[in-house]
Amino acid sequence: MRKSELAILGIILISFLIGFYLYPQMTEKMASHWGIEGEVNGYLPKFWGLFIMPIISLGLFLLFIMIPKIDPLKQNIAKFRKYFDGFVLLITVFLFYLFLLTIFWNFGFTFNIVQFLIPAFAVLLYYTGILLEKSKRNWFIGIRTPWTLSSDKVWEKTHKLGGKLFKIVGIVSLIGIVFIPYAFYLILFSMFAVLIYIVVYSYFEYKKRK
Repeated sequence: MRKSELAILGIILISFLIGFYLYPQMTEKMASHWGIEGEVNGYLPKFWGLFIMPIISLGLFLLFIMIPKIDPLKQNIAKFRKYFDGFVLLITVFLFYLFLLTIFWNFGFTFNIVQFLIPAFAVLLYYTGILLEKSKRNWFIGIRTPWTLSSDKVWEKTHKLGGKLFKIVGIVSLIGIVFIPYAFYLILFSMFAVLIYIVVYSYFEYKKRK
């Protein structure tokens, strides 16, 4: 088993152990969802409040370890596998971080959870840019349009550009720390704009090469 996979399983195991340890101490209803300004607007029974994040993490881990094995172009995934492994580890750490924030909140610590999440989103988006820049043509990871999947050259150019733009979105999203009510709008709008642009870019890049 790869070192990154062992690290991920270790984090997931710790998540479950924390859930089992805290279960008797937790209230029957747990705050589990927050609005864009950091106000609580959703609750779950304590079982799901404590275990939904570890379960999601385990499910994603199983999905991600299957992708390099079932992709018809798995030889291309092997070329950037360390960056993909790093992405899976980062996703797991992000979910564990969200899990811990939820627990602290439900134990009475009051803070603006959105403000704590913005830097985590920024890191995740920035690393997504790195992964895109390093990725090679495959069926599961990256900007998969009919035009990128039809040409290695179009894939490469689209992902180089997409990677740079996602890095910029990651940096720009940090502005949300100052403007909390608009933070997620800023992140979502930036991501949406980038995705539309790079899809259109891949089409015209393909047409240009034809």
